[in-house]
Amino acid sequence: MARLLQALAVLLVFHFVSSSKLVCHVTNWAQFRPNAGKFTPDNVDPFLCTHVIYSLATINSFNQLTSIEWNDKEMYARLNNLKTVNPALRTLLSVGGTVNGISPFIAMSAKAESRAIFIKSAISFLREHMFDGLNLDWQYPGNSGSPEEKERFTLLITELSEAFDSEAKDTRKSRLQLTANVSGLRSIIDKAYEVEKIVPHLEFLNVLTYDFHGHWDPVTGHNSPLYRGSEDSASYYHHNINSSLSYWMELGAPAELLLMGFPTYGRTFRLSGTSSGLGAPASGAADLGLYTGTAGFWAYYEICDFIQSATVSRIIDQKVPFATFASAWVGYDDMESILHKVQWMTNNNLGGAHVWTLDMDDFSGSFCSAGSYPLVNHLRVSMGFPPKPTIPPAPTTTRDPLADFCRGRPDGLYENAADKTTFLQCFNGITYLQRCQPGLIYWDSCKCCNWP
Repeated sequence: MARLLQALAVLLVFHFVSSSKLVCHVTNWAQFRPNAGKFTPDNVDPFLCTHVIYSLATINSFNQLTSIEWNDKEMYARLNNLKTVNPALRTLLSVGGTVNGISPFIAMSAKAESRAIFIKSAISFLREHMFDGLNLDWQYPGNSGSPEEKERFTLLITELSEAFDSEAKDTRKSRLQLTANVSGLRSIIDKAYEVEKIVPHLEFLNVLTYDFHGHWDPVTGHNSPLYRGSEDSASYYHHNINSSLSYWMELGAPAELLLMGFPTYGRTFRLSGTSSGLGAPASGAADLGLYTGTAGFWAYYEICDFIQSATVSRIIDQKVPFATFASAWVGYDDMESILHKVQWMTNNNLGGAHVWTLDMDDFSGSFCSAGSYPLVNHLRVSMGFPPKPTIPPAPTTTRDPLADFCRGRPDGLYENAADKTTFLQCFNGITYLQRCQPGLIYWDSCKCCNWP
């Protein structure tokens, strides 16, 4: 099996376009998890993802973009400081959530005047805190029962896009990126989005191809199945990745704008009978995760602990695993299921992947015995991205002076006097050796690679 997975991974590397996006979400509530579950921007690997989205900001009563947590602005700075280590990294701020159970988008989007106030505040806020763009997390237009919300979502996206164009032209700065998290459920897609009208204005769409099943269902089902399962009833025929993304494309979304969602968590069930397979009777969620503490799901690092004593099985037609122990059942993703999903992405020419979230992978490498970020690193390699920068190896006899170069130096880019085709990046006192593209050399005056 290991050789089969390696062979499949090699094939995917050759077939997947290296310019694809790997967009990774981080959350501002992960900092409050206990002990080894605590996650802050300091835990982000700056070379792992092409984009990092910080969740979550909100909209205040004055229709302005604003932070939520008391230390969000400090966290913004720590995240965006990673761009001094990897200048290619792009960061976005996600706005959404609810206030007293109601989406703040509803009131803000209702009038042209309030939309204009929000857009002006968003541009100012993003520039002030050095973000590269905005991610709209309105879940979901039309969900309150008002059909006008669908049209207002289109207006908001169109007006944001036009304002971003104008601001970039006036200031000669790089244009702010505009993206959106969108549903993977057909019933919500029909109610929420004017697909052909919104896609021209978005850099990419994060399709939420997870939460297709969960502890709210009366029987077990996988969180993020690739295909329809033999146990799916008619009402669940389209609760799978293949159906979801195919539908977005049928409605006019270009494949290159769609990003497949990869969850780094699993959905749990409490079995209510002797059956333990897919479609087994269930009543609610299994026990809370020790670190996540939320009903119905476990982070991947919590699942790693669980499967040490659990029975692991595969859902053959859906290309995903599940595990059971006593009355607990969890469906999740592993290395093999990721490869199958990346192959689907490749065959359908998608724009890439988005991960929810970095803080639920084994980010520290303390739980799964597979190094840090085992799922996201595996996804990255499977998508064909080039190897990440590594610390220059030290010889066994005399220590390589480059290994000590960044000790005591500020984070940033530095000239490598020994080889102009390379340059050094310092991050947390560690030296990373980077190479310019063929034919270019590093210029310290612009902190960039350019022609000789």
